[in-house]
Amino acid sequence: MLPTIVKNLQKYPLSAPRPDASTHRFTAAVLVALLEENGEPEVILTQRALHLTNHAGEVAFPGGMWDLEDRDLLHTALREAHEEIGLEPASVNVIATLPSASPKRRSLAVTPFVGLLSSRPVFVADPSEIGAIFSVPLRRFMDPTNYDYIDISHEGTTLQFPCLHYQQYPIWGFTLRVITDILNETLDAGLDLIYPSHQEIQLLRSE
Repeated sequence: MLPTIVKNLQKYPLSAPRPDASTHRFTAAVLVALLEENGEPEVILTQRALHLTNHAGEVAFPGGMWDLEDRDLLHTALREAHEEIGLEPASVNVIATLPSASPKRRSLAVTPFVGLLSSRPVFVADPSEIGAIFSVPLRRFMDPTNYDYIDISHEGTTLQFPCLHYQQYPIWGFTLRVITDILNETLDAGLDLIYPSHQEIQLLRSE
């Protein structure tokens, strides 16, 4: 499975864009780190710390906001992954730059980079940001029966988002969409999940 994913990600060649001065405060990057164990590819995810003010307890890729000292957004993704989960940049073979997108309730452009790990490193969570580090077999996302829908409410508006529960972790929103988009694009997974419209999501934006 992983060789096919890697081959078909060639349609998204690696690049390292750099935001301009007028947009850098609204720009972020994340690392979609993949590894293979016993022939099964897995994706590395985090759970944001429960004490955080924003998005506490949500599942996310390692990554974060662009810093003016970052060379480019690839540097941002690798730096944040090192800070959050102790992943050494030199241990990541970054192979693709995916199209940027905007998560729910954030006026933010997030660029995902796909990277390969040759083995499972010893992760070290930054307790100020990360509550847990875990991996999910990609095969788990391939089965449409594993999905359900959760209600997300804000200021009287409630929308339903597709969700995949793995152990105690609900995976949804931007994180789930990036994973399923990769699987649809590289494996023809046929995951036709129903998301609220852009206009509906705007009603949930608070930032």
